Amino acid sequence: MKETIRDRVTISDVAQAAGVSRTTVSHALSGRGQVEVRTRERVLKVARELRYRPNRHAQRLRTGEAHMIVLLSSMPFAVAGGSSRLGFLMEIAAVAAGPALASGLALVLAPPVEGGDLPLDSLDVDGALVVEPSARDVHVDLMRKRGVPVVSIGRQPGTRSPVPHVDLRSSLTTRLLLDHLGEQGARCMALLVGSERRQSYVESEAAYRAFAEEHAMEPIVTAVEERLGEEGGAEATRQLLMRAPRLDGLCVPVDAFAVGALRALREAGRRVPRDVVVATRYDGMRARTSQPALTAVDLHLDQVGQAAIDLLLEHLRGETARQMVEAPEPTLIERASSRRR
Repeated sequence: MKETIRDRVTISDVAQAAGVSRTTVSHALSGRGQVEVRTRERVLKVARELRYRPNRHAQRLRTGEAHMIVLLSSMPFAVAGGSSRLGFLMEIAAVAAGPALASGLALVLAPPVEGGDLPLDSLDVDGALVVEPSARDVHVDLMRKRGVPVVSIGRQPGTRSPVPHVDLRSSLTTRLLLDHLGEQGARCMALLVGSERRQSYVESEAAYRAFAEEHAMEPIVTAVEERLGEEGGAEATRQLLMRAPRLDGLCVPVDAFAVGALRALREAGRRVPRDVVVATRYDGMRARTSQPALTAVDLHLDQVGQAAIDLLLEHLRGETARQMVEAPEPTLIERASSRRR
């Protein structure tokens, strides 16, 4: 049977079985410190019986040899960054770099690779943060294969043993946006999400369908390829207007799609917010500088980044008890794209 992170024998397991402290186990296995011969032999015997393998990354962290973690995302720049390269991925990098450095670790940002081989095999890293991994994320698979501890920002969907993660609370975020659009008078709302299988998209659609059922509203869901970015959002909105002429509300979690949606509505002569109210998830540069400015959500990424680094450091030390940390409750930032009242 394939070993999972939860099945892996830890130094605590060896210490408990041998009836000694974790420090004694560490000294016995490394040959350092003062340990009685018989105690050392007992620890080594127990370690062999349990098939314990020392955590190389924890060792490097203790000795000061650990020096680098990498930030990865399989999201294309069309949604993760955009033409300015300033977006969700870059903000995560900025907020995570500080606490990483405070712990003596440099954070390296690996740009999204769209097609072709990942040039990461030669990168000697001690840990990895993966932003919003997909169900079959190549970055997660590669890091796990190399035995590198991984923490994801956003749960990896469709797996019984996801990597340790910070839960971004996407269901709550989507509900916050939908309730707000409803309060502004929208009665025929559509949801526009990415077609890739990511947890935020999965939770957003489930929350939207539950909202539609509660309000006796016909659900209208459109999925867009992430690589199409703003143009994908614009084309999807054009199709939505033909499909639902009475459309008066758009919930668009991906900010790149939301900017494209604004353009398509403007081209169709639909006024925002008078005719159609629009809101997105990420309160980034796109949301703040679009015309009109987009209602969005403060995900408190500074706290998310800190939580992700803290969780990764725990796993680097071999402390694997915590597998999930919940992000702070999201806060709505109301702007002109939805402000009718």
